[in-house]
Amino acid sequence: MVGADELTTEDRKQRLRLMAVHAHPDDESSKGAATMAKYVADGHEVMVVTCTGGEAGSILNPAMDRPDVLANMTEIRREEMARAAKILGVSHRWLGFIDSGLPEGDPMPPVPEGSFAVIPLEESTEALVRVIREFRPHVITTYDENGGYPHPDHIRTHEVSMAAFDAAGDPERFPEAGEPWQPLKLYYMHGFSKARMVAFDTALKEAGLESPYEEWLKSWDPDRADIMERVTTRIECGEYFEVRDEALKAHATQIDPTSRWFAVPLEIQREVWPTEEYELNRSLVDSTLPEDDLFAGIKEKVSP
Repeated sequence: MVGADELTTEDRKQRLRLMAVHAHPDDESSKGAATMAKYVADGHEVMVVTCTGGEAGSILNPAMDRPDVLANMTEIRREEMARAAKILGVSHRWLGFIDSGLPEGDPMPPVPEGSFAVIPLEESTEALVRVIREFRPHVITTYDENGGYPHPDHIRTHEVSMAAFDAAGDPERFPEAGEPWQPLKLYYMHGFSKARMVAFDTALKEAGLESPYEEWLKSWDPDRADIMERVTTRIECGEYFEVRDEALKAHATQIDPTSRWFAVPLEIQREVWPTEEYELNRSLVDSTLPEDDLFAGIKEKVSP
C-alpha cells in the first residue's frame, strides 16, 4: 500500500476529498470500508463522519458480553471507532448526537426524546454542514432513503446528508457554520444484494464449503427488487478486503470474528465479487454511467 508520504508531486496535485457519513460506529467498516482504504492508498483524503455514539447498540459478540463492557459502552465504542479509523487510514469526526436505538415491540415504542432521529433536522443539518465546510469534500457517500435498512438513525442520516449537501454551498444557510463549500457528487452506499449472496452461495458450495446464505436466499421475497438494479458505480477494491475485515474486527462489541461476516474466504471474494457498489444520486459534474470511480468527472474539472 502506498502511503501519503510516498506520493509524487504529480500525485499530490490530484489529491481529492471523500466524506462518508454514517449513523453509528462500525457502520463505516461494514459499508464501503474497502473503497475508503483504496482511496487512502491512492493518496486522497477520506473522512468518516459518525452521527451518533452508538450508545444504544447491543453487544453482538458473546466474548464481549460482560458487565464491565456494558458499564462502559460509550467509552468502549469510541475506542473501537478510533482503532477502526486508524486501520482504514481515515480521519474521523463525531457529530455528537445520541443513538436512537432500534425500537422493538408491538405496539412499537416511540424513539427516545432528544435522540438523533427526532431532534430538529435543522440542528443536525447545521452540525454536518459545519464539518463539510471545514473538510471540503468533493464527494459524499451516505445511505439511501430506506437507510440501507429501516433503523431510525440510518433514515435520519440519509435525511441529514441530503439536506447538508444542498445547504453547504449556500451562503445564506447557516452563515455561522463556516465558509460555503459545495460538494460535487453524492452517492448512496449499497451492499445487501441478492445477486452478491447468490454468487457467494454458489462459489462456496462449488468449493465444498458451507454457505451461510442458503437460508436467507430461501426466504427472499421473490417480489423484492435487487438493489443492484439501482447501482451506477462499482469500485474495484478487492485488495483492500483484508483492511476492511481488520477494521470490522476493531469493533469488538459489535462484530463476532466467527460470524458470517467472515464466512467467505478472501480469495473467493476477490474472484467472485471484488467490488463495492454505489448509486449516484446527485452530481454537479459530467460523468458516464456506469462508473468505476467515485471521483469520475471531478479529476478533470477540479484542482484540489
